[in-house]
Amino acid sequence: MMIAFTLCFVVVYLFGLDLPFLGPDEPRYSQVAREMFGRGDWVTPTLGGADWFEKPALLYWLQITFFNIFGVNEFAARFGSALFGIGTTVVLYILARNLGRKHGLSEIFPQVTLIVGASCIGLIAFSRGASFDIILTFPIAASLASFYIAENSEKGESRKRTLALFGFFAFAGLATIAKGLVGIVFPGAIVTFYYLLVRRFPSRAIALSLLWGPIATLAVAAFWYLPMYQVNGWKFIDEFFIQHHFQRYTSNKYLHPQPFWFFWIVFPAMTIPWIPFFLNGVWRSLKGFIAARKGESVERSDLRMFAAAWMLFPLVFFSMSGSKLPGYVLPALPAGILFTAEVVDRYIAKKGGRIKTVFAIAFGTFAVAAILVAWPLKEWSRHDSAAYLVEAATTQGYTDERIVNLHMISHSMEFYGAGRLVRTDIGDGKQRRFDSISEIERAMKPDEKQILVILPTDKIDQIENNQVLGWKKIGTNVEKSFYLLQRK
Repeated sequence: MMIAFTLCFVVVYLFGLDLPFLGPDEPRYSQVAREMFGRGDWVTPTLGGADWFEKPALLYWLQITFFNIFGVNEFAARFGSALFGIGTTVVLYILARNLGRKHGLSEIFPQVTLIVGASCIGLIAFSRGASFDIILTFPIAASLASFYIAENSEKGESRKRTLALFGFFAFAGLATIAKGLVGIVFPGAIVTFYYLLVRRFPSRAIALSLLWGPIATLAVAAFWYLPMYQVNGWKFIDEFFIQHHFQRYTSNKYLHPQPFWFFWIVFPAMTIPWIPFFLNGVWRSLKGFIAARKGESVERSDLRMFAAAWMLFPLVFFSMSGSKLPGYVLPALPAGILFTAEVVDRYIAKKGGRIKTVFAIAFGTFAVAAILVAWPLKEWSRHDSAAYLVEAATTQGYTDERIVNLHMISHSMEFYGAGRLVRTDIGDGKQRRFDSISEIERAMKPDEKQILVILPTDKIDQIENNQVLGWKKIGTNVEKSFYLLQRK
């Protein structure tokens, strides 16, 4: 059964990666990688030819690698994310195997962890996107899993402990190339919080690793940060750290406001279909904490305390942020999976036949995910993505005309209209937004006879009733329409 499950798991994670890009981020990130790929540049990210220092390079490196293998397309852009999603579950499986039968866990706890992790809707969803959240989640999970393996190693396993500690620091360095300073902050803060929860000091070996471990972290991080600084200097420091780290966290500069409790609703939803087990585990832990505070004798699970530290720190950290998006707390999901898997493991232990129910839930989730990708998500892409509009223009022979935005900015066009977009004159690489047909006519070059325009469908009367330029309708995807404007 596990072999069939594993095959199904991999197939589902790789299924439908060739759908058009969705939302504003996938096409932008993929275009950044395409521009780096075109220049043969593995250091400096650009968008529209202008420096774009919003994110580090790990996602782009993965995309460039698979562009070389599969060509420049959606599948290649998302393939690295899918591998990191699979890798996150494998990391948890390895961690579970190294725990053996400690903490009151059964012999099948590793398999239970794999089943629960692979079928969590949060991991399935974010592993399908060409975005940074899953790219950060994998190295964070690998770093913390390495720490906990070192923490639980026996006295005669010094080599294993040292290798695990090296993994803890090295993967933290990789996490900084995935999404910046949180790659260091999260592992360090979570481990500190864990020791506070269990009320003990780290072992001598773990304490001494602080003498050499940060060097390993910096050495890994230097693979990108050092050449990036050498090439771009203070501009990189200002834009990457000051603007896109501190200002993003302390303000709503990037327009993602949400209430404080936002992540406390989003995170449990990520554990679907295992949310009843997750909530049961939370309730049992709360009861145990209250009982302990009253001085009552309660069962203490070290693994549950570790998972609690891993979950709570990112949740609290990002709840205080001025900018909030669901993917921000994805690095906490592996802890939620461990937390949930422990409860599922105890559920199975009470009656062996329940493993069939667990498999049925997981297979059912895979089936639903595959159906959603094959039908509703595919249909949604027709409304959300500019891919079909550009394809319609290409079919009609309009392959070289410049593309302008009227009453909107289409981020999807960053990828599908690359090299043809009209951008601002100030050299920041941003698309230019036009607010009238006359403004577009004035922006046309003297020898330019026609131009393509994308606009909201509810604004098409401004095209069809204008007296300045002739027009031809290319296509529509319900929310957006594509027109050819021609000089009369």
